[in-house]
Amino acid sequence: MASSSNMGNETLEEEDEEEVEPEGFDDFTLASSWERFISEIEAVCRLWLADGPKILLEKGALCLGPQKNLYKVKSELKYGAKMYCLDYYFEISRDGKPSEWNGDLHDMQLSFGVKDFLVIAPLSASGVVLDAPESTKLLSATAIALSNCGSTWPAFVPVHDPSRKAFTGIQNMGTVLTRRFEADHIGSQVPVKLMHLEGLYELFISKFAFSSMDLSTSSLNVYFTMKLTYRTPPDDDDIRMQGIDAEMTESEENHESNIRSKIQWDDDCPWTEWYSAEDPIKGFELSSAWSNKMIKSSSDMAELENTSSYEAETWLLCPFLSPNLDGGNTVGFASQLCLLVNALHISFEAQFMEDFISVEKRTSDALDAVPPPTVLDRVLKDLFHQGAQMSEYSMSEHKSSRTIKGAPLESLFSQFCLHSLWFGICNIRAVAMLWIEFVREVRWCWEELQPLPKMLKYGSIDLSTCLIHQKLQMLAVCIERQRQSEDSEPIFQDSVEGEDDFSGNEEDSQLGGSPTHFGMSAWKSDAKRDSQSGVKGPDSPVQIRRGSAGVAGSMMLINSYQRMHAPYTQDPPLMTEDMHEERLRAVEALGNAINFSAQLERDILSSDMSAFKAANLDAVFEDFIRWHSPGDWESSETDKSAGSGLNQLDGLGNDEWPPKGRLSNRMSEKGNSWWQLWNDAPVLPASEQKSLLDPNQEGEKILHYLETLRPDQLLEQMVCTAFRASADTLNQTSFGDLKQMTAKIGQLYLTITSSLKPLRGNYLPHKEETIADLRRLCVVFENVEKLLLLAASLHRKLSHAPRLSKSIFTDYFNFYLPKMGTSSVGGDNRKEFDMKQRVAGNEREAIMNMFPPPTANQSWRKVLSMGNLFNGHEPVVREIIFSRRDGASGNHYSTNNPINSSKEIETHRMYICGTSNDLRVALAVTSSD
Repeated sequence: MASSSNMGNETLEEEDEEEVEPEGFDDFTLASSWERFISEIEAVCRLWLADGPKILLEKGALCLGPQKNLYKVKSELKYGAKMYCLDYYFEISRDGKPSEWNGDLHDMQLSFGVKDFLVIAPLSASGVVLDAPESTKLLSATAIALSNCGSTWPAFVPVHDPSRKAFTGIQNMGTVLTRRFEADHIGSQVPVKLMHLEGLYELFISKFAFSSMDLSTSSLNVYFTMKLTYRTPPDDDDIRMQGIDAEMTESEENHESNIRSKIQWDDDCPWTEWYSAEDPIKGFELSSAWSNKMIKSSSDMAELENTSSYEAETWLLCPFLSPNLDGGNTVGFASQLCLLVNALHISFEAQFMEDFISVEKRTSDALDAVPPPTVLDRVLKDLFHQGAQMSEYSMSEHKSSRTIKGAPLESLFSQFCLHSLWFGICNIRAVAMLWIEFVREVRWCWEELQPLPKMLKYGSIDLSTCLIHQKLQMLAVCIERQRQSEDSEPIFQDSVEGEDDFSGNEEDSQLGGSPTHFGMSAWKSDAKRDSQSGVKGPDSPVQIRRGSAGVAGSMMLINSYQRMHAPYTQDPPLMTEDMHEERLRAVEALGNAINFSAQLERDILSSDMSAFKAANLDAVFEDFIRWHSPGDWESSETDKSAGSGLNQLDGLGNDEWPPKGRLSNRMSEKGNSWWQLWNDAPVLPASEQKSLLDPNQEGEKILHYLETLRPDQLLEQMVCTAFRASADTLNQTSFGDLKQMTAKIGQLYLTITSSLKPLRGNYLPHKEETIADLRRLCVVFENVEKLLLLAASLHRKLSHAPRLSKSIFTDYFNFYLPKMGTSSVGGDNRKEFDMKQRVAGNEREAIMNMFPPPTANQSWRKVLSMGNLFNGHEPVVREIIFSRRDGASGNHYSTNNPINSSKEIETHRMYICGTSNDLRVALAVTSSD
């Protein structure tokens, strides 16, 4: 039994040995998961050490902060069933020791006085370690791995609740010294003693002084730096416009002004006529800093608490910006232009604007709503009944504004487009309603012969503008000519041959050329000179010249010994762009380039011939050619020497008569249209001729065009004009000498011009692509508009410190520039702008004026619990760094290295940040254990 039993046991043991017998060598140094975890951390750290900062940047290290000198790489590790993330924070370069208060340090760097560091945390929702043994294991594993690598990087583990921002950490500083870190936060009920500098100083001393020492009277050398941050007070809600109470009445005229009684930051800005913008600068943060002060006792701290911040060594200023400035939804020109683009997209669905307000098109959608009649009446009143007559448009527009085919900012159509942006929510129904009423008002002005407001009554048609503006400009001219036709006196005068032809002086006889160059006395001199010299003409009855502007130089008529007179002529008819195109198409259809002038200017030429006949009753066709088209008169040699033609004068008045020469071949051809026109032209001065521009006919054509304009054609011109008018309005903003802003506005005009080119035609071949481009243009416009608001706000708030205004804007411009032109500003990597500018000594007075003493109307706390008041204002944040240093020789901090034996070591360091409501403390202690 025993033997059999033993044999059975031996067999089982042999089988077990065969099962567990390893095939190769087993490394028992990696037996546990904790040791394998240390090995993984060590492998990652060795890789980072070997790569160095430059290679890590090439591998895609994440940049942190606007200063772009701190970067982060990470690696995920597994320990047991949990996943952890190991983050390595490193700097690429830094000259000298960093200043604690420049604002370019990471929170861990500022709290513990480190440079490059590691953070290991669990991949969980909280991202912190709640179990104390777990945090100890993580920190120990990381410390061992770093020691094996020979690295002195400090390592940190986040612990406790995330709101406490608590950390524990360790750093191996060689073979002897070790540095331990700890940070925690008190969120409420801060002890009164710790609200004052004296209590904070004693808290730091207690970390290394003997418990029996009297901290209030003991003298210990402690290094001290402090930064106090103040925030400018908010605007007082009780501030009112000066004299507003005296001006308030119950009348409807003042009702709108009484509603908006408070002073707004942008009251004097050009866009306030259309909207009130949120101030992009909510305030400023002023940081006053003291550095490297030696504190020996608590009494020194009590004295420092009563010191004014004006005596601080350094002032740093940082704007507190609105969150909407960087990616928020704001209301401005850009937002409304985007709505107008949406209306353009829908406008292709109908043939007439009336279709969009018909009963069949109505919906219950709020986006399809229209404003009440009172709003419509107010808009029409502003457009037509409060519009001043324009003598000329402002010349203050941007040099690139005219490249946008819209309308001038002050013109009627431009103001209509700007009103449309804010009429309701700028949907297609609201635009249609406003346009129909707008055209009705224009027709009323036409039928009642009332001047068209905000339009020029004289001058030529500006073909660089949109067609609707051209039509309105011509309509304004037609209305004015209709008004003048009833009561105007003729400007053309008649003269009697033999009387008016013999007076004046010799100097005036040298005038020649266009009839517009002659006054009513300029043409008398030659005739008077002839009378005085005894020269007489052939016997002939007295002739009455009608519509003469004066003698045409020294030219004589061919068939009578009389001086040629230049007539007053009608101005060429005004034509809009489509009228020019229509006439050009008619000429092209004839296919005769030689007769281009005869075909295009037939009416004008016939009018000039009639006026010439009235001023020169004995004139022949050759005389007209010599005056009107001297290039078609070929003079003989003797005639050339005497001088002939409109611009050739001999100055003596003894031309050979009759003039020698002949018509050119073109004018001599049989069937020449000019001959026929000359024969058919009646003898009529310009004052008695039918106007080349029929104001009644042209006016009705213009009204028909406006009333039957297709919706897409209207919206295309509205979009172009609205972009131009919005840009011109913003361009009037005063923002000081900010060259980046000036350049950005110039680029915006060029971008608008390029993006709106497809809208110049009557047909859009790629509608969806064009609409997408216009929406991207709205994003670009929004970015520039936000920058302009910031520039204007800075200019107003820092008008007495222009250098600061320019520096802060430059910092933000460089911070914001990479995000411009994208549809989502900021995105997932959006960061707050927190760059600070150093305040010069001569700028401190201007900054102090931004902190007026508190008044009784403002909601200030009656009991101030902290010191260091600045014009009566308590700091919003107080940051302090205490440190104690000791030599590395002759004590337990000494090492065996003689080189470092005389170097001082920071044995204790405490960073304190907080106010009367919260307090955060970070402690670093160096020891030799």
